Amino acid sequence: MKKISILLLAAAALLAATVKAQPGEKNFIDQPYIEVTGRAEKEVVPDEIYLKIVINENDNKAKQPLEQLEASMISALSKLGVDVAKDLTVNDLSSSFRQYWYKRSDIFAAKEYQLLAHTATMAGKALQALEALSISNITISKVDHSEVEKLRREVKISAMKDAKSKAEDLLHAIGQKAGRALWVQEVDRIPYRAATLPLARAMKASGANGEAAQQQPELEFEKIRLECTITARFAIEQ
Repeated sequence: MKKISILLLAAAALLAATVKAQPGEKNFIDQPYIEVTGRAEKEVVPDEIYLKIVINENDNKAKQPLEQLEASMISALSKLGVDVAKDLTVNDLSSSFRQYWYKRSDIFAAKEYQLLAHTATMAGKALQALEALSISNITISKVDHSEVEKLRREVKISAMKDAKSKAEDLLHAIGQKAGRALWVQEVDRIPYRAATLPLARAMKASGANGEAAQQQPELEFEKIRLECTITARFAIEQ
């Protein structure tokens, strides 16, 4: 019984201290407020273009060994200014050795690479150079932006500012002001993912005739769209 009395006294003291610390202040739910939705979006040009390159000894007419094809590819990309040590990586290595035991066919090796191009122009030049080496098994795995998280934060800030601006405009019409934010929520949206698209969709003719297009292939990518929606409640001030 004595223990219960002590707990009741402690609770009463805590309640009294809370009331004293916030005299006359209402709970934010009881305050008059305005609820608005702010939106913002930004479109950015991708600066990370990932190309999947597959070299297969069986694909080239001259039946060059894998090592020779690889050396030719690295040399061609280096001449274009590609940092092959940084932007070219090996994804997979395989051979038809297992199939040889069943069909007694020739053994061919294949190797898969990933090339990171930082501009559409560089991606187009890489495609052209590899085509000249009879390396045509190339696809675009994804496109992205190196500062996408920073850009997403900027879009969120813009959405919040849009919400505050809407609240101020609406309340100004009736002679009132928007006060501090009482509640803020980012509306759930589909999570950001790097864009993927077929190579055919990314390719466009660079000249008026087919010959010009073959000489200088040009890649064009859809811009990455970043969007954000914010719902916020602001206190109404007289």
